[in-house]
Amino acid sequence: MGWKRKEDQGKNKVEALSKYHALNPHPEKVKDETFLKGTPFFDSRDLVQVKYEMLRQVEEENRSVTDAAASFGFSRPSFYHAREAFEQRGLPGLLPKHPGPKHAHKLSGEVMDFVDRTIDEAGPLSSDSLAVMIGEKFGISVHPRSVERAITRRKKNG
Repeated sequence: MGWKRKEDQGKNKVEALSKYHALNPHPEKVKDETFLKGTPFFDSRDLVQVKYEMLRQVEEENRSVTDAAASFGFSRPSFYHAREAFEQRGLPGLLPKHPGPKHAHKLSGEVMDFVDRTIDEAGPLSSDSLAVMIGEKFGISVHPRSVERAITRRKKNG
């Protein structure tokens, strides 16, 4: 087990933070002395660490919310949101929610009713064919794999 060069460690850390959506999009806004000292432990690129330290300083060092939020590059509402998330879910609560749609928003109930009727009338169809039919009927573009997942979900949920 050899030691990696410091540049490689930094690159790997950024990749890991990015992978888990924990890469601070604005590390340059962190003006807190703890992070400016240049010690390798405190890293302004680590969003969870930055939020935790902001919360800790308010709770343990009686720093004002306004001062701490500004020093760590956040707004006061962001501080309160982070505190609530931390109280409810602990450290994982400080991770941002995953971006993007949380469900098949294009495949509404109306669209899926159409899919069910079409399958009932025509028999089994490929997801490619169903995606084309959905596009023609509703004027929306959906990926065939999304259609497959929606059909599976619908069967599973009754």
